Amino acid sequence: MPRQLPLPPGTFVGRTTELHILEGTLAAYAADTLVQPDGPTVVISTIGGSGGIGKTWLALTWAQRHLDRFPDGQLFADLRGFSPTGLPTTPGDALRGFLEALGVGRDHQPSELDAQAALYRSKIADKRMLIVLDNAATTDQVIPLLPGTATCTVLITSRNRLPALLTRHGARPLHLDVLTDAESRGLLAAALGQDRVTAAKEAVADLIALCGGFPLALGLIAARAAAEPHLPLAETVAALRGLGLDALDSDDPSASLPAVLSWSLRRLTDLQRTVFGLLGIAPGPDIGLPAVASLTGLPARETHAVLRELADASLIDCAPGGRYSMHDLVRAYATTHAHTTFLEPVRTAALERVVDFYLHTARTAHRLLAPYDVPIRPDRHAPEGRPHPLPDQPAAMAWLEAEHPHLLAAQHMAVIHHRHHSAVHLAWNLTVFHWRRGHRHDDLTVWQAALNAAEHLMDFVPRISAHRYLGRAHSRLGQHEQASKHLDQALALAQHHCDILQQAHTHYEFSMSCQRRGDDREALIHAQQSLDLYRTTDNQVLEAKALNLVGWYAARLGEYDAARGHCQAALTLHRHHHDPDGGEAYALDSLGFIDHRTGDHHQAIRHYQQALALFRNLGNIYDVADTLDRLGHPHVALGQYDQARVVWREALTLYREQGRNTDAERVQQQLDGLDHSDDDQSHESTEAAK
Repeated sequence: MPRQLPLPPGTFVGRTTELHILEGTLAAYAADTLVQPDGPTVVISTIGGSGGIGKTWLALTWAQRHLDRFPDGQLFADLRGFSPTGLPTTPGDALRGFLEALGVGRDHQPSELDAQAALYRSKIADKRMLIVLDNAATTDQVIPLLPGTATCTVLITSRNRLPALLTRHGARPLHLDVLTDAESRGLLAAALGQDRVTAAKEAVADLIALCGGFPLALGLIAARAAAEPHLPLAETVAALRGLGLDALDSDDPSASLPAVLSWSLRRLTDLQRTVFGLLGIAPGPDIGLPAVASLTGLPARETHAVLRELADASLIDCAPGGRYSMHDLVRAYATTHAHTTFLEPVRTAALERVVDFYLHTARTAHRLLAPYDVPIRPDRHAPEGRPHPLPDQPAAMAWLEAEHPHLLAAQHMAVIHHRHHSAVHLAWNLTVFHWRRGHRHDDLTVWQAALNAAEHLMDFVPRISAHRYLGRAHSRLGQHEQASKHLDQALALAQHHCDILQQAHTHYEFSMSCQRRGDDREALIHAQQSLDLYRTTDNQVLEAKALNLVGWYAARLGEYDAARGHCQAALTLHRHHHDPDGGEAYALDSLGFIDHRTGDHHQAIRHYQQALALFRNLGNIYDVADTLDRLGHPHVALGQYDQARVVWREALTLYREQGRNTDAERVQQQLDGLDHSDDDQSHESTEAAK
């Protein structure tokens, strides 16, 4: 009776869910066999995942825990699909080993593969045996080794998904992912001792984060730390942080993460290896199909086929929303592969293509969100740019939301490669999105990078725009001194170059900056100057925005008749031009404020609710929060405390999510005031009853 299973590692921890899944698979097959004895032919589970993820450890651990279920023996074969030699075990070699373990000497074995497989199946027929086929490369390598009886169970591990086993043989797939933080901590404790792990909590947390739950990486680091118990774990962490993937290398190929990962590349085509390497240097945490097509320069259909093959090889992961990602350590290996395999011009060309993709698609999105904005010149379109089609505003907002971290990374990439125009235009194309979503810190970051890039350009408009938007970003963060500095520079440059439009834009931003620092009178002056200048440009949408701004500050100063006239005129113009950038919503919000201040609280609520509907439709959660804040006041004036409480609670949530702490504190005080009002009313009712 063969007992070929190797021992599992003593440091195996966790994987409770996966062990239960394997147990459930066996139980389900057993139940089917009792009900339909001629139904299933064999219990097969395939454990998939990248190299070093712990597939073999899981298979052996499960097997050793359930030896009692296989009293007739266990067979084990390392099929060497991914190994230092690069030569997989042939089915014939594996069968000869199995037959010998079953008592058939080599001299008595048939020479033909089919005859060997038939004899093997005869020998294990009706026996309760476990067959573990480790490190398989292909389905063809596995099929001759499958039993023909429902009494046997087969566990297969492979970096490839082996889809034919699922479709033709009913195999149950189990994809293995990284360890959780708790499991990673357990692995380190098993290897180093609980006391050492407990004494170095911070270093252990850093180590877990750097390894990203990758079992082989954790095991390698743990083995080295165990061999050097006198060294603090913090030094091990420092080495891993400084050396990166090199810290996980070793002279022993089986104990080297780079070597283990390299074995996966051997079975790839040249094109698949190229795409794998380029994915390593792509900007952003993950990537979508259109961006990969631009990165590689391949047609979308061919790109998708290559990505599917890389996913089947467990080198990339398919994420929701058509995204593709890599574990950080796998990506580090892909990056190294790209730098050691591709010449610098090849890498640069790929990065330029993908940056152009993000740039030009972001430009399309910005034009949908704010079609009346006058773009920063020059607005060049690279011949190789293949922007993703965006049909409407919701699609534009959804794309910007999904790609936001990649757009930030693309701008960083543009800065590194001295693509100054691209750095400026990426910042410009993110302005409306950043405003609507309340990404104030990101806005500051991209415009600081844009200003640095603009200093290298001959055109003065990018410099003016960068100073202006930096002023706005600082102002929104309450950094008023820095805001005034940049706005002063923007205005001085615009006046020096006699650019009326840039002067008008800057006065507009100056007015809002003045309000944020509490000077409504100065804000009104700048708003009026902005309006006067916009009127000379014959751009009625910009004129309408300035009209509303003048009306808003007039209302804040108590000049309600003039305010209403300006805001009503702005509303009429915005509706006439169908401005999709929220101009109508801002005018309605201003009119709601005027109505409330002049005592028409019902009309104020109607105007605020109309503004809210428009802001929500635009995905403008930044201004939704402000309008909700203002909407609560006419509700309170009408004694509608429950309605006020609802809108203020939503405003409070949004303010906190956006990091607008001062606004959140004010709304919290307003809510506290409502609670006191309820208490006072309850007390008065009690006194009246007495």
